[in-house]
Amino acid sequence: MSDEATILHADLDSFYASVEQRDDPGLRGRPVLVGGGVVLAASYEAKAFGVRTPMGIAQARALCPHALVVPPRMSAYSAASKAVFEVFRDTTPIVEGISIDEAFLEVGGLHRIRGTPAAIAARLRGDVRDRVGLPITVGVARTKFLAKVASGVGKPDGLLVVAPAEELAFLHPLPIERLWGVGPVTAGKLRERHILTVGHVARIGEAALVAMLGAHAGRHLHALAHNRDPRRVRTGHRRGSIGSQCALGRRERPFEEIEATLAALVDRVTRRMRTARRAGRTITLRLRFGDFTRATRSRSLLKATMQTRAILETARQLLREARPLIDERGLTLVGVAVGNLDSDGAVQLELPLAFPAEDSLDTALDAVRDRFGSSSVTRANSLGRDLNPAVPILPD
Repeated sequence: MSDEATILHADLDSFYASVEQRDDPGLRGRPVLVGGGVVLAASYEAKAFGVRTPMGIAQARALCPHALVVPPRMSAYSAASKAVFEVFRDTTPIVEGISIDEAFLEVGGLHRIRGTPAAIAARLRGDVRDRVGLPITVGVARTKFLAKVASGVGKPDGLLVVAPAEELAFLHPLPIERLWGVGPVTAGKLRERHILTVGHVARIGEAALVAMLGAHAGRHLHALAHNRDPRRVRTGHRRGSIGSQCALGRRERPFEEIEATLAALVDRVTRRMRTARRAGRTITLRLRFGDFTRATRSRSLLKATMQTRAILETARQLLREARPLIDERGLTLVGVAVGNLDSDGAVQLELPLAFPAEDSLDTALDAVRDRFGSSSVTRANSLGRDLNPAVPILPD
C-alpha cells in the first residue's frame, strides 16, 4: 500500500432522487420517493423516516405519509451519470467506475499539478455541484475498501479523509456491517457470538473466523478488519456478467406470470449483450422468496452465445426446477444474469457454417427497438404487465 491516502471513492447521494430534486425545485427539501411498485431511490428527507430501497411503495408511504412519489426517468439519470463521469475524468485519468453513480479515482500522481488528495477531493465535490448540480460524498484513504467505508460514513454531501495513522482507530469502532461481504446472514452468525464491531473481528484469529464462516469469508474479513486490501484502481476492464432483475412485490402470482417476467428480463439482458458484443456461457437465475431468503441456480452452456432463445430456454429450465421452492415460499424477486463473458464478442459457428435464423430474428428485433423504443415490440404474454424500468448501467 501507498504511504499516503491517495484513493478517492466518490458516491452520488441518493442519485435518482437528487436528480429529481435538481430538475424540480418544488421537490427540494421534501421527502421524495422514486419508483412505482417499489422504491428505487429515496431522498434523505424520506430516509429520515426509515424508508429504504427496495421497499414497497405502500410500506414507504406508511412510514412517510407526506412523501412525494415520482416515476423514474432513466434517460435523465443516464445523462447525469455521463456528466459526472466527465468531471471524474477531468480530475484524473485513473477512474474505475463501479456503477453509474460511484467510482474510485487514483490521484497519487497529481501532487504537483492538483495539490493534495484532500484538496483534489474538495475540488471534485465543488465541480460536480457546479457543473452537474448534484451533491456527492467523497471518501479518501490508502485502500479502496477504506475509501468506500469513508464515503459511506461521510454521507450525505460530505468529505472524509482517513489519514494512514488513523486508519484502525477510525475503522474498528464501526459495526460489522461496514465490512464488504457482511450481509444479514453473516452478520447474524457474528452477532450470535457477540462480535459486533470491526474491532471485534480484528481481535479474532484468522483460524477462528475460518471455522465460523468458511475459508474464503474468514480470510477475507480478517484482512479487511486490518485494512489489508492490495487492489489498485483499475481502468479499462470489462464487466464479468450482464444481468437484470425485477421485484414482484408480496402479491401471490401465477407461475405463468413469473415465466413471462423472466422472458422479458432475458430479452433485456440479451439485447444488452449484443449491444456490447459480449457472448456468455453461464446463465444464473436469482430468486428472492417471501420469507426474504434467497437462492441462485446456474447452468453453463457448451459454447458462448448471445442468442435470446438459447439463454431463455436455459433460464426457463432453472426456473421450473425451482418451482417447488417458489410454490412453498412465494416469490418477491426474480433476476437473470449471463456470466463467463467472452471479451471480443466472437461466437463460434457450428457446421454447417451459417448463422442460425434466431440470430437474424434477434438482429431485426434489436433494430426495431433501437429505432422505436424498447417497448415497441414485446411478447404476447407480457402485454399488460409492467416490467421495472431498465436501470442505466455503465458502458461496457
